[in-house]
Amino acid sequence: MSVYKSDFLRILSERGFIHQVSEPEALDALAASSRITAYIGFDCTAPSLHVGSLLPIMMLYWMQQTGHQPIALMGGGTTRVGDPSGKDESRKILTDADIADNLKGIQAIFSKFLKFGNGDGDARMANNADWLNSLNYIDFLRDVGRHFSVNRMLSFESVKMRLERQQELSFLEFNYMILQAYDFVELFKRHKCVLQMGGSDQWGNIVSGIDLGRRMANAQLFALTSPLITTSSGAKMGKTAAGAVWLNADRVSPYDYWQFWRNTEDSDVERFLKLFTILPLDEIKRLAALQGAELNDAKKVLATEATAMVHGRAAADEAAETARKTFEEGSLAESLPTIEIAKAELDKGVGVLAVAVQAGFVTSTSEARRQIKGGGLKVNDATVSDERMMLTAKDLTAEGVIKLSLGKKRHALLRPV
Repeated sequence: MSVYKSDFLRILSERGFIHQVSEPEALDALAASSRITAYIGFDCTAPSLHVGSLLPIMMLYWMQQTGHQPIALMGGGTTRVGDPSGKDESRKILTDADIADNLKGIQAIFSKFLKFGNGDGDARMANNADWLNSLNYIDFLRDVGRHFSVNRMLSFESVKMRLERQQELSFLEFNYMILQAYDFVELFKRHKCVLQMGGSDQWGNIVSGIDLGRRMANAQLFALTSPLITTSSGAKMGKTAAGAVWLNADRVSPYDYWQFWRNTEDSDVERFLKLFTILPLDEIKRLAALQGAELNDAKKVLATEATAMVHGRAAADEAAETARKTFEEGSLAESLPTIEIAKAELDKGVGVLAVAVQAGFVTSTSEARRQIKGGGLKVNDATVSDERMMLTAKDLTAEGVIKLSLGKKRHALLRPV
């Protein structure tokens, strides 16, 4: 369906969020005539979400902005099982204490995008541990399990992929789609939630929930999935040489987060501005039309706006100014990411390979060696040619720091304490 009547679906469609919708006409009519409630689930497998989770968070954001009620469902229960979708192997089983700690770190992100409260349009945060952890297994099999066909479950992409590759799929994981479907029914009963959203790899799981809702509660439920985001070069969104691009500032600094967006490929600028900022579409069109070196201005706007969404406007502006001073004026900006090192350790000398890993430029010393061979690593703007180079107090600049660089755009300061 190309033209939607509801603001909610129209905005999601115009900005590139929609991959598939079940019964689009019926969902559109419902969203145009009343406030609907929708949810997206987030498992608690790490203490922070990463850039890959931004797309679903932005879908919840636009849902609330258009007058509807979003639910962020924390997978306190399903995290104990592990979602096999898109996975080649079983997930590590986490303890309840791990899950509780991860939950705290994740919850903080949502308040930056959504307004929570008890009002009609306020966002809700739910946790499926509230109903999954106390399930009676025999009752669950009788009331819920009888509605699922093993033949059909075996046809799902997430299951077929594992079986075809002869990777073990545990009975625990095989249950995941039943639990996710049951979540949808519970949220319908508790909050009148009629829509589940997620990535396109979740389509089978969501449709199972729609079917279960019809069988158990005679409910009309809906599915909406978003495209899985990769960069134009085919790389997975949010993965860099230094690892995942986390949303929590204690894991990835606002400056490094800004740089991640600044380094967007030319052909991705317009798409990412639509998905990851709230700039008006006519302004995005203007920025996307810039050519050559001027396109860098559009990338800076993308970086600043995307950083402001997660870290606040002040941190975003500071990151932009730090980058301007570093790259355009060539000065040593004090707000670059800083690694502190004991003076005694620096007096003895620290290896440049270890420091490159510590700075988050690379994930291993062997990767640092490859960067040195390619001329990518610099100390105080001088290319490192010797992988055995030791940094000492003699390398301190007039400002009392050592500047480390990987390529032209990644920098950090080594500061003795």
